[in-house]
Amino acid sequence: MSFDPLYLLHTQPDPQRLAVWAARHCLLGSQGDLGYALHALLHAAFGEHAPQPFRYLDAEQGLLAYTQRSAAELAQLAALADPDAAAALGLGQTSRHGGMNARPFPTQWATGHALGFEVRVRPIIREGKTGRERDAFLAVVEKTADGELNRGEVYVQWLRELFARQGGAELVDASVIRYQQLGVTRKSQKGGAGNERQSRLVYGPDAVLTGQLRVTNPQAFAQLLTQGVGRHRAFGFGMLLLRPARD
Repeated sequence: MSFDPLYLLHTQPDPQRLAVWAARHCLLGSQGDLGYALHALLHAAFGEHAPQPFRYLDAEQGLLAYTQRSAAELAQLAALADPDAAAALGLGQTSRHGGMNARPFPTQWATGHALGFEVRVRPIIREGKTGRERDAFLAVVEKTADGELNRGEVYVQWLRELFARQGGAELVDASVIRYQQLGVTRKSQKGGAGNERQSRLVYGPDAVLTGQLRVTNPQAFAQLLTQGVGRHRAFGFGMLLLRPARD
C-alpha cells in the first residue's frame, strides 16, 4: 500500500511584520485571533499549495503545518512570493525568526499503534435546517435535564464521535487543557460583480485537548493527518500534533 509523502513545516513568523501585513489587508480580528491572517499569509506565500492544517503556537515556538510539498518545493514557491508576505512569515534565509524548515513526517502506522496527541479544535455542531454553528456543549445542555454537565467531558465526547465519523483512529482518553470563547474573523462570499467580501466576527468555543489515540485504519489515519480534525481547519484548528504514547 502506497502513501503520499507528508512533511512537517515549521516557520517562525515575525510578530511585528505579521501585524503590519495583516492590518494592511484588514485581516486582524478585534479579539486578536490570527487564524484568518495566517491563512491568508500562507496563501500569499505558497499559493494553492499553502500548507494546511496548521497550528500557530506563539511568537517563540512559531507555526507548524502539514504539507505534501518538500522543503525544496516550498522554497521554490516562497521565492516567488511577495517579499512582505515572505518576511512576515519568517521565510527569509537571513531572518532572525528562524527561516523555514520542512522534515519528512511518518505516513505509515500499524493498526493498533497508540500515540499521544494534542489538538486545537472548534467544538461545534451544525444545525440541520439552518446550518448554523453551535457550541457542542450548549447543544447538549438544551437536550438534557442534567444540571451538572461538565464542559470538558462534553468536548471529549464530541472529539470521540468526530474521530469515529472521520475514521482512521479511535480516542483512548483525552482532557481539555485550555478553553475560551473566541471571536474569529471570517469573510462572506462575494455577492456579485464588484462586490467586496465583508469581514464578520464569528463567536464560538476554542479548546485544546490532549490525550491518547489508537490507529484503527493506517490509510485513513494518514488522510486524517493531512486533512485535520473538525471544522475551520484552514484557520488554525484541527492539526493533530503527535508524540509517543505514555506507558
